Amino acid sequence: MIQPKQITLIRHTSVDVASGVCYGQSDVDVSATFVTEAQRVLLDLQEHTFDAVYCSPLSRCRKLASFCGFAEPIIDDRLLELNFGDWELKVWENISDPQLERWFSDWINEIPTNGESFSEQLVRVNSFIIDLKNTEFQNIVIFTHAGIIRSFGVILEQLPIHEAFNYKVDYGQIIKLIL
Repeated sequence: MIQPKQITLIRHTSVDVASGVCYGQSDVDVSATFVTEAQRVLLDLQEHTFDAVYCSPLSRCRKLASFCGFAEPIIDDRLLELNFGDWELKVWENISDPQLERWFSDWINEIPTNGESFSEQLVRVNSFIIDLKNTEFQNIVIFTHAGIIRSFGVILEQLPIHEAFNYKVDYGQIIKLIL
């Protein structure tokens, strides 16, 4: 009999990026408030033990994992945020790509120029979830991004796909799921 797995998803802390900038898979640094935010996450995790620690390869996630005592998490590229392609590090309002309007009208299926659609991200995250189900680990923590947390919600049928981008995930937020 397969035992249910306890999954703890943690979004990275706030980033050193101006408001309104698209940064998806860009490796941006954490903000000056990192230590204060990270201490809150650490405090919430102190009562827990984990069999496995997974992490996005981006530094904003790795720094939080390390601060929380997990200096060598399992890095998995499937935990990267949505790839916004040519729009990365551009101010949303200044993106003049005609694809932007199509993407805004159908962000589930449309692809940012040279990026990936939300549907493609779901396929990537589903592959990760399938692998998690086949591990011996029972209590897993994952340091990742809002888009990945939303993808978990959609795949595990806790969040309707059309409402995924409306689901707010705060910086440093911890979400617990059963797999």
